[in-house]
Amino acid sequence: MDPIVQALILFTLCVLIGFEIITKVPPILHTPLVVASHAMAAIMVVSAIEVAGTSEGNLVAQILGGLALLLGVINVVGGYVIADRMLANFKTGKAKAKDAEKV
Repeated sequence: MDPIVQALILFTLCVLIGFEIITKVPPILHTPLVVASHAMAAIMVVSAIEVAGTSEGNLVAQILGGLALLLGVINVVGGYVIADRMLANFKTGKAKAKDAEKV
């Protein structure tokens, strides 16, 4: 079988299985799941550094590696900011007061 066809079949199966798994997650577990997925996105940042740094003489690979690095960092930082805001909703009144005193 052609490798492109295999890759498309694998991608389609991953999308379908991922959709089924994510729709079955209860709302209380959504925040930890999001945090874990952003931690896994940090692996993409390390891979992008590897690609951008070791592709000597291949300008296209360096540009794509740099772009992947930029987008990966935005994803990780933005994900943690959003997760922090979501977790702030679960704090009690005393914890919110302590955080306000720190500022």
